Amino acid sequence: MAKARKGRPINGILVLDKPPGRSSNGAMVVARAIYHATKAGHTGALDPLATGVLPVCFGEATKFSQYLLEADKEYRSTFVFGQQTDTGDSQGEILAEQDASNITAAQLEAQIDTLRGDILQIPPMYSALKRDGKPLYTLARKGITVEREARPVTIREFELESFTAGPLAEAVVRVVCTKGTYIRSLAEDLGAALGVGAHVATLRRLQAGPFCEAQVVTTETIQALRDAGDFEGLDALLLPISDALGHMNTLTLGDTAAYYLRQGQAVQVSGAPTEGMVVLSSNEGEFMGIGEILDDGRVTPRRLLSTMG
Repeated sequence: MAKARKGRPINGILVLDKPPGRSSNGAMVVARAIYHATKAGHTGALDPLATGVLPVCFGEATKFSQYLLEADKEYRSTFVFGQQTDTGDSQGEILAEQDASNITAAQLEAQIDTLRGDILQIPPMYSALKRDGKPLYTLARKGITVEREARPVTIREFELESFTAGPLAEAVVRVVCTKGTYIRSLAEDLGAALGVGAHVATLRRLQAGPFCEAQVVTTETIQALRDAGDFEGLDALLLPISDALGHMNTLTLGDTAAYYLRQGQAVQVSGAPTEGMVVLSSNEGEFMGIGEILDDGRVTPRRLLSTMG
């Protein structure tokens, strides 16, 4: 017999402001402990160096986390030119240094232009990608380098916000990109193109899918509520699961269609889109889950809440 999970069976999404120096999983574990939640997961890892938007899904929300993982992300980062590190960020060992005083904002803008749109990017060795079941960073720490296949990503926006010239020149950039993009790799590519090397000094995620920086809650805030025993205040910070799915059309089901769909059956719904995934809602406005339009026009359930009435 399966052991019952300990904790509170809460459902919803916390937009956590990930603190620096902690892994995304570590930040999620702390949030789960503070909430005393039975189940939690995060949606898209940030480097320990990074801060910012980290949606943490509790309970039933974990069923829909993949849609946040696949969403576009927005970042602000400081690139330092004139130093190359083994990790591609300021936490690594310096491999090479070169005076970057000759670099201008115009030169940098010209190279940034080449990295917009659809590009191929080789994942860095210091990443969580796995090879034979082991994260690449565990190999990198042993001095082992392996071949990595270039992967397609899309850089939707890449703009230079400010530039400070000098032996170690600094640029603040804003990037909007598809999932799986490594900002460290963008910095290294720019440094290589300019012949001086570069690394990431700071990195903050401003947006992940529909969730933005204005919505973030710090670990200190939720810890203070927990210390005060204010679980009602904690739960008030959780956003509804449907907020993660705003990019999908919503389909309202009548009582009969909702009943059969809950049994796992495909149903015909007038006014439904002709294709794609849809958010399913009851007549009372209750979020039910996600469905998909079949070739024959019927709607079939794909992910449903197990807590539906």
